Amino acid sequence: MLEHGGNLRDAALRFGRPLPDWLDLSTGINPQPYPVPALAVDVWHRLPENDPALALAACAYYNAPRMLPVAGTQAAIQALPRLRALSNRPSRVTVAAPSYAEHAHHWAQHGHQMRQVPYAELDAAVEGEVDACDVLVVCNPNNPTGATVAAERLLDWAERLAARGGWLVVDEAFGDMTPHNSVARWSERPGLIVLRSVGKFFGLAGLRLGFVAAQQPILTALADLLGPWAVSGPAQQIGRAALDDRDWQSAMRADLRAAGARLRQLLASHGIASSGSNLYQWWPQPQATEFWRHMAQRGIWVRLFTQASHGIRLGLPPDQAGWQRLEAALADWRREQQ
Repeated sequence: MLEHGGNLRDAALRFGRPLPDWLDLSTGINPQPYPVPALAVDVWHRLPENDPALALAACAYYNAPRMLPVAGTQAAIQALPRLRALSNRPSRVTVAAPSYAEHAHHWAQHGHQMRQVPYAELDAAVEGEVDACDVLVVCNPNNPTGATVAAERLLDWAERLAARGGWLVVDEAFGDMTPHNSVARWSERPGLIVLRSVGKFFGLAGLRLGFVAAQQPILTALADLLGPWAVSGPAQQIGRAALDDRDWQSAMRADLRAAGARLRQLLASHGIASSGSNLYQWWPQPQATEFWRHMAQRGIWVRLFTQASHGIRLGLPPDQAGWQRLEAALADWRREQQ
């Protein structure tokens, strides 16, 4: 399996520090999770029938005409390449790079011709006369860099791809803070597939709940491939409550905008020019491994990228003590580099 953030047990074993002593900044997950409501007594006992109210709540929240609940966007990321392989000849697939590594990993496993292309070259990948792709996968906002592509450009790509039977897959797992740039509302257009996650903005990664927006035939085929009981009963009930809670969402967006600005400013004050979103910051770091080790020796777990995106990503501290601990470690790093 590929390495991801959140692997705190690996950190504890590698550096000999007990789990409670770590400040985990290795993911872009909201450190202030949605308060989970009390669950119905039978939610643990009954098989998880699909609750239509959950899909309707998702459609309202994400402004999409149709949505299929899945066990986190990871389930769809793994299933879509299989679905394409079953229903079409092997495809020429372009995955925007750098981005969430699971996309390229799974498209490469099902007989497709896969390549990774920098964001600046995606137009050519769609329109090329010789090597134009059949499927384009874009994270928007991107993970880890935070780069975004305008909705108008995405829709143009979707139209061009659909004209030759292709797909545009847009992973909007981190899109909750920028709903104006979402293309979910247009997901009834041919070939446009949008992935959304409850794990990031709502801070409920352990819930394993996400959604896919697309035309009904794609959603039906995907549901058949994923099989029955794809989303647990507790996940359905908690997810519906979170998606319906507009007051919490509004207050949390304001909190995260402030926290995101604070993180950018803190990094800048220590000479680090970063990019990202309100949930995480990323920067290319020439001494990425040394920085990662420096932070780990102080019990702070950050995400080290060593492949296409050679650099560091870190998320938001959960409390004032965490902010102070991060600031002290950054100050130590800067002194050591002088």
